[in-house]
Amino acid sequence: MPASAADSAIYRNLFSDDATAALFTDSAEIRAMLLVEGVLARVQGELGLIPEAAAAYIDRSSREVQIDPTALAAETAINGVPIPGLVAAFRKAMQAPEYAQYLHWGATSQDIMETALALRLRRVTASWDESLGQLITALGALARTHADLPMAARTYGQAATPTSFGAAVAGWGHPLLRHRARLTPIASDLATVSLGGAAGTLSAMGSDGPAVRAALAQALGLTDPGHSWHAERDRIGVFAAWMSGLATSLAKMGEDLILMTQSGINEITLEGAGGSSTMPQKQNPVGPSVLVALARQSVALAAALQGAGIHRQQRDGAAWFVEWLTLPQLCISTGRALALALELAGRIAPDARAMARGLDDGTGLIHAEAYTFALARHMPRPEAQSRIKALCVEAQAGKLSLPELVARDFPELDLSAAGGLGAAPAEARAFAQTVGV
Repeated sequence: MPASAADSAIYRNLFSDDATAALFTDSAEIRAMLLVEGVLARVQGELGLIPEAAAAYIDRSSREVQIDPTALAAETAINGVPIPGLVAAFRKAMQAPEYAQYLHWGATSQDIMETALALRLRRVTASWDESLGQLITALGALARTHADLPMAARTYGQAATPTSFGAAVAGWGHPLLRHRARLTPIASDLATVSLGGAAGTLSAMGSDGPAVRAALAQALGLTDPGHSWHAERDRIGVFAAWMSGLATSLAKMGEDLILMTQSGINEITLEGAGGSSTMPQKQNPVGPSVLVALARQSVALAAALQGAGIHRQQRDGAAWFVEWLTLPQLCISTGRALALALELAGRIAPDARAMARGLDDGTGLIHAEAYTFALARHMPRPEAQSRIKALCVEAQAGKLSLPELVARDFPELDLSAAGGLGAAPAEARAFAQTVGV
């Protein structure tokens, strides 16, 4: 098995998201870094920092040259960053040393790499925002359709009170609304240009440095932070926390689906469920299980990224390397979780009869709370709770159900409210209305 599932021909479709992974390939990174080098030269030429002819040649060449990633491997292993090798390969490919000498003028490796990453993350977050919107809409439609479908709510794995499947779906969707709202400012923060030079002072560009940074940001459609931020890792830390939070919310949906498809419960069927190599009867909830696994991985990766936020002085290679080792995989896992959740939302089929069996196993115990509050209108609530609890014990041990026992001991009690779904249907419809379905 390869170190990364995204690089595996066997496991890629299970754990990776092609759309996200495509932005974390060597070729995607090189293309983005070349773009930044080209635009940097262009704006420096416009500001008179380097000759305009050289700037135009570098800018045009940045969109034309092809650089083999393997050609950068040896120097990257020595230098700790790919930029020296990239710049050397770019200069050679340009075949114009009189112009190539102005390439990478006054910038440092981190400037090029961070700005190239910002460009790629902008595409990643835009794609995720669209996927989140589609997923929320799909869950809204599911919640509306099944707003009145009764099922047992369970706490600590035990039947508690009746609810509706639509309300359960709304419970999956509500956090996603908040995650999507948080993504907008996070994506905006990530779309920030980096240009500080060797130690964050832009000294090689003199007094033109800030103007170059502002022009570079404008040309790339990024934000100019107004200062160097090489050692300021809060943006990445917030992004990591967001991805981890989203993954755990999606895993809640996965955990519920695993339990609802469990043998003996069978309240949900999933179209295209996985099979076993030896047991032909199996319909394994593979997709939901992947959601849970991705969330657990994402929590661990996010923790590593949080630790990498501690940078020494003006730049810290060790901390930065941890980001390289962690961020791409976290993004790919997040993309996969989103894509998989959207796929699962269209494959869920609730079984009303199975849900009805979960509501009434013959004991009627799921209505104990409703009976307690009905009785509490006629006696102190502690006494009512004690009386109903005693009847629950009798129902579990005897032949009569709890409704029959309550009717026996309290024949005048109005039990019309028992068995209701409370606010569950309204909450399901409210969620659907919020998302516009």
